[in-house]
Amino acid sequence: MSHTVKIITGAILSLLLISCGITLPGTGSRETRIKIETTEGEITVKLYNETPLHRDNFLRLVKNKVYDGVIFHRVIDNFMIQGGDPATRLEKGKTETPEYTIPAEIRTPAIYHKKGALAAARLGDAENPLRASSGYQFYIVEGKKFTAEDLSKMQMTKIANYQKVEETAADSLYKFSREALNEYSTNGGTPHLDGNYTVFGEVIKGQEIVDKIAAMATDEKDRPVKEVRIIKMRRLNCIY
Repeated sequence: MSHTVKIITGAILSLLLISCGITLPGTGSRETRIKIETTEGEITVKLYNETPLHRDNFLRLVKNKVYDGVIFHRVIDNFMIQGGDPATRLEKGKTETPEYTIPAEIRTPAIYHKKGALAAARLGDAENPLRASSGYQFYIVEGKKFTAEDLSKMQMTKIANYQKVEETAADSLYKFSREALNEYSTNGGTPHLDGNYTVFGEVIKGQEIVDKIAAMATDEKDRPVKEVRIIKMRRLNCIY
């Protein structure tokens, strides 16, 4: 291979690598963004580098098109929209993918359940005391606003409850940061989930689509009467 060809080849590879993420100014860190195309509109999320196990798992599923065709099967207004179950794909005859879990990467109080938070669903504490996340299912927070009094009472209750069962300092997990208190009171969220589920990203565009889906009529199982399907998910600015 000639020197010129090597240079051109290297430049192309570099462009491809650069196109697979966005470098955050002044940090050198890569920011990964995913576009979720749904039957109700498009949602763009970014994945947190602070939760690498969840980030990389989500990226692998997106790359393998596991989410293409699944529905939002659980929707609760003023709370969240949940999807990602491969068993709900449109295509018939697909082999159901075995469930698996991911170790919890709970980063409370730094990362919390603000409006637009992208988080992993999981089984309850009784059968899942380590709070491992579902390998597939995720939810996006719509939430609601809370008063300072509401948040203070919630914080005291959470700390008191979990200090009884955890040796670690409960307030490190369940005490809201000043930023979180401001966010929950002005924009909303689901603060009662903090410290219990892994948040691994957030909506950066299309929150109005999340709100629209959350407000849709549902049946007794919280499933939208009008089916809401993920048409496809793709990593932005990345070729594969």
